[in-house]
Amino acid sequence: MFKIFLTLFRGSVAAAEQEVVDRSALLILDQQIRDAGGALDRARRALAVAIAQDEAEGKRLDSTLARLADLEERATAALAAGRDDLATEAAEAIALMEADRDAIRQARATFAAEAAQLKTAVANATHRLAELERGRRIAQAAEAVRRLKAGCGAPGSSANAALTDAEATLKRLRERQAEDAAAEAALQSLDPGSASENVASRLEAAGFGRRTRPTAADVLERLRERAATAAPAS
Repeated sequence: MFKIFLTLFRGSVAAAEQEVVDRSALLILDQQIRDAGGALDRARRALAVAIAQDEAEGKRLDSTLARLADLEERATAALAAGRDDLATEAAEAIALMEADRDAIRQARATFAAEAAQLKTAVANATHRLAELERGRRIAQAAEAVRRLKAGCGAPGSSANAALTDAEATLKRLRERQAEDAAAEAALQSLDPGSASENVASRLEAAGFGRRTRPTAADVLERLRERAATAAPAS
């Protein structure tokens, strides 16, 4: 029995830990992406420094080659003039410079191969980080929608209460607007002056009594008379 309780306790602890991880998944993901971004930035800076150092080695190699060519030319001239002592001294210096030249070339060849791998790794990491950023934004939006759905479906939740309050407010607003419109119509129907004006307007439109407003026919007749009067003058 004790083993069963112990197993049950361990299972409860594991379930609680998993629930915490699930609730904090976005926070964990954000921190992991920040860590990956920081590591990628450090890798980029390290690669940039290495490339700059390699370029400096390239300039050093060019300088060494130029000095070698000049020293060989001078040593050859010294041999031609019979100055073997100076030619020997120059030869020793040339041997040291050639060893330095070979070391620089070997180092640059090794770095070129390693730099190509580093550039590929940085490019892949940059692509993966961009995919993670896009996935994080999608997950964040999906989580917001999930919480909204869960909040709207849970009785007594803040989101559900807010929506309910808003719907009640809109209902009251519409009812009050309808009441105002009905009251305005009732007031107009109770106004004797307004009622008589409405009846007079309907009678006038039906052709009974004196016209108080010009019609399109009246305007057209007036224009015809004006045109007839102006025709002889022209």
